[in-house]
Amino acid sequence: MPPRKNARPGRDRLLDAAERLFAKRGFHGVSIRDITDAAKVDVALVNYHFGDKRGLLTQVFERRAEVLNRERLERLDAVRPRADGSYDLEEVVNAFMEPLILRSARGGRMWKAYFALIAQVNNSPELSVLMTRYFDPVVRRFIDVLGAALPGADPRDVYWAYHFLTGALTLTFAETGRLDKLSQKRCRSSDLEAVHLRFAPFMAAGFAALAARRAGDTPAPAPRQGRARARRRGATAAG
Repeated sequence: MPPRKNARPGRDRLLDAAERLFAKRGFHGVSIRDITDAAKVDVALVNYHFGDKRGLLTQVFERRAEVLNRERLERLDAVRPRADGSYDLEEVVNAFMEPLILRSARGGRMWKAYFALIAQVNNSPELSVLMTRYFDPVVRRFIDVLGAALPGADPRDVYWAYHFLTGALTLTFAETGRLDKLSQKRCRSSDLEAVHLRFAPFMAAGFAALAARRAGDTPAPAPRQGRARARRRGATAAG
């Protein structure tokens, strides 16, 4: 019996191969030839289906964004306001986070590759336009509900708190393994149960604390050691 041909259409194989390679090596670290070789298709199919490599990245990003957006909105719609119109912060954060937990736990290696790709795109000034295009409409819904959960909060605090949340979320689901090294394997970045247990309480407390502080426009003075270091180095370094 002759060997069976790959039944998956060439377009789908291109999307899968591009997603895997972009997640591993970054957008600029992968050539069209790398992708077509991995997908076992002709180079011309990229132009036919996507136009160019950027068009291919856009379609890779879009296909799973649609799934996450739908699942997030379904969960958000299930969060009921209290009698005073406010919302439980942990429930709102979980509505945003739990679809990622479930997809990462049950969706196989391709969903994990997608989350690694999101972490790269979210941290790229060049590529973050994809986050704006495909996630911002849903994010704005969440920010509206978060604002309702924090009545009287400065809207700037809500936006900053969301900014911190999405940074933590993308790093957490990229599962880089750095946590494993820092904790000497006491913690595992792939431990989704530990993430589920801790993420929403931590973020909800941060939202509430930042909103309650109402510091206004004047920044708090830097610690003495931090000011001295800034004078010496002229800049801060990322951890």
